[in-house]
Amino acid sequence: MKKLRGILQILVSIVGTAIVGSFLYHTIEGERGWVAMVRLKNKVVEAEQKLEGLKKEHKDLDHRVNLLRSNNLDPDLLDEEARKTLNYSKQNETVILTPQQDKH
Repeated sequence: MKKLRGILQILVSIVGTAIVGSFLYHTIEGERGWVAMVRLKNKVVEAEQKLEGLKKEHKDLDHRVNLLRSNNLDPDLLDEEARKTLNYSKQNETVILTPQQDKH
């Protein structure tokens, strides 16, 4: 009887430890655990940085568009855009060709 009770206590301890270990593992490594939360926070920070860069790029492009509007036309910008589009240059300019880079 004592031997059976001792075995039962050991068995209950093992099962209890396994249950607690399982909860602990899933709290740290699980789909919604601590590690997943850290990864998600890092992704949010990266996305916010990318958003700030895109907002700045949008603001710069919006400014350039405003400079090309007829009521606020900037002759230098118009000249630059026309020469870039038509691949023209002035006589006294030196043209340096560089490989085009994607903006992705």
